[in-house]
Amino acid sequence: LRVRGAELLDDPGPILIVANHDSQWDPLVVGVAARGVQVRALAKASLWSNPIVARVLDGMGQLPIERGRADVAALAAAIAQLERGRCVGVFPEGTISRGEVMRPLSGAGRLALAVPGTRVVAVSVTGAVDIVRFPARPRITVEFFEPLEGQPHEGESAIKLTRRIMADVRARAPFVAAGRGR
Repeated sequence: LRVRGAELLDDPGPILIVANHDSQWDPLVVGVAARGVQVRALAKASLWSNPIVARVLDGMGQLPIERGRADVAALAAAIAQLERGRCVGVFPEGTISRGEVMRPLSGAGRLALAVPGTRVVAVSVTGAVDIVRFPARPRITVEFFEPLEGQPHEGESAIKLTRRIMADVRARAPFVAAGRGR
């Protein structure tokens, strides 16, 4: 695992991580790459249907979100974490890309704009899709970086902010499908 830019997570105050999502391993890889900073990621609520997985996710501080609709309770929980000065992770494309181009949803931008002083850190994850090629050793890189046009701009809408940051992320981590056939 190669990690670049993790020092961006060292500053105090609320941090919103905005990352690509091409592999089921991405949330774990980002969490490990954060090196000591607990990332409270929004994760699909259906993962909590298994009691063992639910206990692990709760222990990790993950936040359940119902996909496919505006989950006000999940956004409120994430905002509460940011208000406490914590780090929240979001995968704005909503699900694993499977190599298909995905449109980001506005939730990341809403979170960034909801809590003044929240710093947005863009994250690109590459190589995690190759974990399924075991026993070959994947070359995974996680890069934390500042959005190219900076933090949220005055009057910037939630969707415009999310799209801008995800364009930066996808410039470094193009859509790629997992699988052994690559």
